Amino acid sequence: MAMIGWLVAIVLFVIIEINTMALTTIWFAGGSLAAFLAAGFGASVKVQLVMFLIVSCILLIFTRPFATKFINKGTVKTNVAGLIGKKARVTAEINNELSQGAAVVNGQEWTARAEDEKQVIPVGESVLIKDIRGVKLIVERIKEEKL
Repeated sequence: MAMIGWLVAIVLFVIIEINTMALTTIWFAGGSLAAFLAAGFGASVKVQLVMFLIVSCILLIFTRPFATKFINKGTVKTNVAGLIGKKARVTAEINNELSQGAAVVNGQEWTARAEDEKQVIPVGESVLIKDIRGVKLIVERIKEEKL
C-alpha cells in the first residue's frame, strides 16, 4: 500500500512541476522515487520517510544552484535592476556629505550618491551605476583612459 502512496506522490510532484516550471517540487519527486524503491524492497515506513527526506534534501542542496544557473541564464533584468552596470551623466554635483547630487540615465534624472562617501563628483562626469538604494543611484566615477 505504501508503494501506491509514493507513486501517487511522484505523479503529483511531477504534475505540479510541469505546471509551474519553477523548480519547486521536482526535488520531492526524486525523494518520493527513493521512498517508492525502498517500499519495493520491503523497508519500513520510517525508513521510507527518512529516504524521502534525505534524498529530497540532497537533490535540493546539490542540484538547485546548478539548475537555476542554467534556467536563469537568459533572464533579462527589468525595471531598476536593469540600470545596474549602466553609465549615467552627472547633472548636479554629487557630494554625499551635503546630501546632494543627480545623474541622468536613459533620459531620466535620478538622485545620486557616490559609492565612496568622501568622493565628490562634478557635473558632466560619467559614472557607473553600482547599486540602487531606494530611489537613489549609487555610483562611481568612470576612470577615463588616456591614449
